[in-house]
Amino acid sequence: MNTTPAPSPVTRREYLGYAFGDTASCLYFQTFSTFLLIFYTDTFGLAPAVVSTMFLVTRSWDAVTDPIMGMIADRTETRHGKFRPWILWGIIPFMFTGVLVFITPDLPAQGKTVYAYVTYSLVMLAYTMVNVPYGALLGVISPKSEERTMLASSRFVGAFVGNIFVLGTLLYLVRWFGRGNDRLGYPLAIAVLAVLAGILFFITFNSTRERIRPPPTSGAIGRDLGDLLRNRPWLVLSLAALITLICLSVRNGAMLY
Repeated sequence: MNTTPAPSPVTRREYLGYAFGDTASCLYFQTFSTFLLIFYTDTFGLAPAVVSTMFLVTRSWDAVTDPIMGMIADRTETRHGKFRPWILWGIIPFMFTGVLVFITPDLPAQGKTVYAYVTYSLVMLAYTMVNVPYGALLGVISPKSEERTMLASSRFVGAFVGNIFVLGTLLYLVRWFGRGNDRLGYPLAIAVLAVLAGILFFITFNSTRERIRPPPTSGAIGRDLGDLLRNRPWLVLSLAALITLICLSVRNGAMLY
């Protein structure tokens, strides 16, 4: 006879809290995919070819850091679980690096290029630090497939809200803060999004529970990464995702021109 108590059902508070996590992520994702290209060329002062190369390099590196972050999160053991702590730990880096990306330093062209590479790479790392564990959190909130389906649905609703909010407000915030000076308007507008994202991520951390406790993961990260690199379907899917992200960024950015 099984005497293990059944896990408590997922509450409305958790559904809403989990949805807020993707709202927070998309405050940055939509900003980067739609507005970053035109910011770099028209405000920051980089050549389009430099920006395109930077996007390709950083996105390619992102394809490496995402699985590594997943392996690190799998090996995390805390009283808050495996994945929720990373959402909490990543809030400050996520907020801080996002604002840094949109600061225009008084540097020559080469210095600006280096600054852009460094800050954009850092914000992508911070995004990975939060977003990969956030995605994995879905699988441990509930053992019930119908509840996980509802969580996934709520997540996409949250993403839609974040995307619409950015598209509808960002340029107005830039103009309002900058008063004609986009170099001032962009970082202040992004600071508003950063604070909002930080609050939403904290709500996600605070309102969700990890009901499933997977067994501790052992083995070297390097060995797991080697297994991935020998997995042809994973490589194909990763390449497809990389191309999709690049095309999405180019399309969204070109719309503003």
